[in-house]
Amino acid sequence: MAPLTIFVASYADSIYTLSFDPVPSTGSPTLNLLARTIVGHRPSWIAFHPSDKSLVYTGLEQADGEVAAIKYGRGGTVEEGEVVARAKSGGADPCHLLVAEDELIIGNYSSGTIATLPISTSAPYILSPHPWTLSMPFEHVGRNKARQSSSHPHQVILNPLNQTEKELLVPDLGTDKIWRLTKRSDGKWSIRGHIDFEAGGGPRHIAARGNTLYTLLELTLKLAVHTFPPLPATPTPLTSLFTLSALPIPDTMSAAEILLPEPNASFPETFIYTSNRNDPHSEGDTIAIFSLAAGEGQPELVNEVRTGLIHVRGMVFGGDEDKYLVVGGAEGGGVKVFERIDGGKGLQEIAKLGEDVVGCPTGFLWH
Repeated sequence: MAPLTIFVASYADSIYTLSFDPVPSTGSPTLNLLARTIVGHRPSWIAFHPSDKSLVYTGLEQADGEVAAIKYGRGGTVEEGEVVARAKSGGADPCHLLVAEDELIIGNYSSGTIATLPISTSAPYILSPHPWTLSMPFEHVGRNKARQSSSHPHQVILNPLNQTEKELLVPDLGTDKIWRLTKRSDGKWSIRGHIDFEAGGGPRHIAARGNTLYTLLELTLKLAVHTFPPLPATPTPLTSLFTLSALPIPDTMSAAEILLPEPNASFPETFIYTSNRNDPHSEGDTIAIFSLAAGEGQPELVNEVRTGLIHVRGMVFGGDEDKYLVVGGAEGGGVKVFERIDGGKGLQEIAKLGEDVVGCPTGFLWH
């Protein structure tokens, strides 16, 4: 098979382009740097346009938040991108983006706002310099006073289970809630409800399957599980599990990413993968693997894989049948590619690139 291209977001100033060859003509799988596109301060999250994978959007995590559009392939190769548009993000520290066909939705972490901008697959790509913004409600300082002194939207994602109405879900680390939004008649988003979580949990990212919602709680390192009916029905909590088996958890640790790949011929069993970061263990952070063999509402922790990475913030599945997992250590260890083994119950490292080549990796896209 041909080598695969991986884009890497970072806490540096660049988006990196890597080449991963799982089956080179000689030797083991390889991971190499192809290009580096300088974008600005901390382009930490990247997302494709849904109908044009040569167009990537990113947010610059800074006090005066910005978003940028990067176009790849203008020189005949996909390797190096060109920044073709910029705009204000409508808040501070944009940490997550959702790219729809004609709308960019932005989660601004530090200012507690979400924002939208009209976009296009052709120039000028971002159609207005003025984002529409919505402030998330905030009532009181949370249990974790250092991290919950204001609203902190950490993800903006469309509800994958609601097939009848577009619903935006916004995990809010600062308020221990997930906000549920739908569009008004004027096309603007409006809060319709919310889901409450344990005090101090800090919901960060979500995944969903069937009729069930899985929420990763960053601050308490737990996987929270709810039934998730369409609005206006209220979700029901089912269970909550730690994302690592060694207790007590050091105060410095937190959880980061949750992935729920679709079953396929090579991996027919369903697993949830979550990352933990800042583990003091000498072999680095872990990826926790949960099986859903007992049912959607009953995840079971079946494996913990040491990555050798420090501060695992981003990881994404890719390749044929999601066979490979690319993972980055934002504070050490560089980028690694793991292969799923044991039907998905395990991970085996097969390629890596040092932190001297890719600085502070935080997110990924498989092209």
